[in-house]
Amino acid sequence: MVRLEYNKFYTEDKAIESFAPARRVYIPLSQHLGKACDPLVNPGDSVSVGQRIGSVEAHVYAPVHSSITGKVISISTWPHPVLGESKTVIIEGEDSLPSQGINPRPQDIVDKLSSEDIRKIVFDCGIVGMGGASFPTHIKLNPPKTVDTLIINGAECEPYLTADYRLMVEKAPEIIKGIRLISRCLGVKDIFIAIEDNKPEAIKAFSFHLPVSGYRLKVLKSNYPQGGEKQLIKSVLRKEVPRGKLPFDLGVVVHNVATVFAVYEAVYLNKPLYERVVTVVGSILKNPKNLLVRIGTPIKEIIEFCGPLKENPAKIISGGPMMGVSQYTDRVPVIKSTNGILLLSKGEAACLEEEYCIRCGACVRGCPVGLMPCMINLASEKSIWHEAINYGAMDCIECGVCSYVCPANRRLVQSIKRAKLEAVK
Repeated sequence: MVRLEYNKFYTEDKAIESFAPARRVYIPLSQHLGKACDPLVNPGDSVSVGQRIGSVEAHVYAPVHSSITGKVISISTWPHPVLGESKTVIIEGEDSLPSQGINPRPQDIVDKLSSEDIRKIVFDCGIVGMGGASFPTHIKLNPPKTVDTLIINGAECEPYLTADYRLMVEKAPEIIKGIRLISRCLGVKDIFIAIEDNKPEAIKAFSFHLPVSGYRLKVLKSNYPQGGEKQLIKSVLRKEVPRGKLPFDLGVVVHNVATVFAVYEAVYLNKPLYERVVTVVGSILKNPKNLLVRIGTPIKEIIEFCGPLKENPAKIISGGPMMGVSQYTDRVPVIKSTNGILLLSKGEAACLEEEYCIRCGACVRGCPVGLMPCMINLASEKSIWHEAINYGAMDCIECGVCSYVCPANRRLVQSIKRAKLEAVK
């Protein structure tokens, strides 16, 4: 792990603001790990907020919902912040159409829900992991092995981003209710809430609201990439997930705080995942903010809302600077996994010249997974994909530490990503 300049001061004290629904939204049918959804609507159909508009017959997927009330004007290929492009439902808002309201469940009804009931609600509401992985949450609430430990991931170790931090500060009681729901599904006996020490107000909020027993607040030293599942398990439990294994093999499940909050809203408010908190930030942005944004909102409109810009951005990143994805257009929409929009100036986005590897071993020492990025890079450059896989390319979490610490400015994480893509062809 490494220490970074976290630059969270831009937005850490900015309370969450609601961004008005866009007049037109672009909702991709692929916003989760697994099979892309098929559209359940056609051009010309009227839809309301929270209506399911995408589903598919598959084991690993999550349904997609409309984020506004309006009419479907097109179903076509559109820019996607992660995939490059995806089949997308384009909806034009219409104020004259009735809006589907939220129908809260009373506490006594929630108390009677079984584990299966909760999982079904979470599935129906399209909840996925909101820390970046986008794994369907209903599957994670039903692990194939018995687990005894639940870790709530409040690390948010990526520089600049404070969306999770503000959620923890402002919505701690709701997050705790979400934790109770998840723990009921899993039947765990140990619950840890892990927060890095650069988030003092979140620590204070949970210290005040946590029940006296059954929950343990774990304050961690700020390190990157501590927010990764396996890295967090090691920091909290001093246990290491073996290569090729998953957390549930150690009896552990990890959930991001934003995901937990979405579970709370799904169960208590009957609310599908059609909006999320996004950090909009950058030194060239006049008014950086934490915004509650509808899924499908073009990032161009969000950037304009947080402007004016001091200069034109040289790079726009969906996510943070380490693991985020650089965008080729500002027409891409916010999706379920979009936790940040980062704008970099020309100086900040400068691409340093790549030099020859000097065999210093910095990437090996820095890799939180214990890989040899330099050797994977070498195999990738020579298109020897099987050798890259033998060196553990598929275990890479794409955290970017190897590229960050490399004195030769090698494009290590990029070459590892390519090796992974070529391996599955």
